[in-house]
Amino acid sequence: MSTSRAVLVGIQTRNQSESELSASLDELERLCDTLGFTVVGRLTQKLSSQNKRRVLGDGKLKELAKWTGGPGWIYRGPQLTKKKHDERFGNQELPTEPGEDTEPKADVVVVDAEMSPSQLRNLQTITGVEVLDRAGVILEIFSRNARSKEAKTQVEIARLVYMAPRLRETGGTSERAQGGIGGKGRGESNLELDRRKVRDRIAELRKELELIETKRGHRRARRRAARQIALVGYTNAGKSSLMRQITGADPYVADKLFATLDTQVRKLDAQIMPPVLVTDTVGFIRDLPHDLVASFRSTLDAALEASFILHVVDASDPSFRDHITVTTDVLKDIEAEDIPRVLVLNKCDVLNAEDEAALAEEFPESWRTSAKTPERIQALIVDIVDWFAQQLIEAKILIPWAKAGVMGTIRGETEVLDESFEDDGIRYTLRGSKASLARVAQALKAM
Repeated sequence: MSTSRAVLVGIQTRNQSESELSASLDELERLCDTLGFTVVGRLTQKLSSQNKRRVLGDGKLKELAKWTGGPGWIYRGPQLTKKKHDERFGNQELPTEPGEDTEPKADVVVVDAEMSPSQLRNLQTITGVEVLDRAGVILEIFSRNARSKEAKTQVEIARLVYMAPRLRETGGTSERAQGGIGGKGRGESNLELDRRKVRDRIAELRKELELIETKRGHRRARRRAARQIALVGYTNAGKSSLMRQITGADPYVADKLFATLDTQVRKLDAQIMPPVLVTDTVGFIRDLPHDLVASFRSTLDAALEASFILHVVDASDPSFRDHITVTTDVLKDIEAEDIPRVLVLNKCDVLNAEDEAALAEEFPESWRTSAKTPERIQALIVDIVDWFAQQLIEAKILIPWAKAGVMGTIRGETEVLDESFEDDGIRYTLRGSKASLARVAQALKAM
């Protein structure tokens, strides 16, 4: 993969502070790094509202053009050949900063905002290079990291929905009309045909996704009786690393954004009955495109089936409080805000004792851990087991000898605290959730 040189463009709105803008650009730079872009500069501008046509003011556009070698303006006349262009404009280049002419130009501009198709087209004309908005960058990362059939289908749907209104701006279509059936009538332009193909492809992919989700639903139905944990949180908070440590599984782990797009389910590495299943989910991010949220709804729905949620945050990230807010808002959007939730402050190994003590005081109900510290991982597993233990109740039940076949359900669903053999059957003292005890009673009744 070739390395592109990128310039970041940040727009400071009326309600945004300079520190918030800087944090947002830092995150955008990490997104670019995930794509393999080398960020060579930043350009920011304060705007009460985004310029409807060109995004930035004239002065900033000329400054941006110095980074890219673009014209810095939009020519609205007929298309010019190079010879006519030189005759009209004298082949004059924009002035450069000292030493700038020896530096390679940036070949991509990344804007920290969602842009309309016309804004993308105009900015590409002005800069002379490829222009991506925040949503486009995130979609490209998702496209590269998708591994399973489900994730690839979800990402392709989101990409097509994003690209559909931008077909005209990409320059990849012609407005020449094609004849209809039998050559009569104006027919459809190439652009209209392309848009129809996109709509048809989206419909086809959604049918495929429905079939995949149906199969996933069958697997979930078999797991519904089990106790489940969902790991949710901001991207790169360390969810997959924690998953690996507390389950012994081997999920894909990388220090980059959106390394995990596929839901994985594994058993908690603890000798308890019934077992606890741990689900790793796709990470969240500020301004996640709505089409991606919609496409990954089935993945995020894993949080809805959880007994409780481990909300994992990177405690070493200065912006983690904002990350907490973003995750909380997404959980509210998918109607998972009422599920019991515990805040897990991860990566505490890089904090000093004073900072960790301050966090413990600020978030007294949180669990503090680190995927790189075995002692903290064991403490986290104990905390999880204790949480489930607090949700369990004890019950005594007599199993007649004629219905001894239900013993398999008892062993699989509950913890046996005591058993005694009597003339009329086996008397058990069990501990389990209300749901698991109800399933034992139902199995006993059905025999």
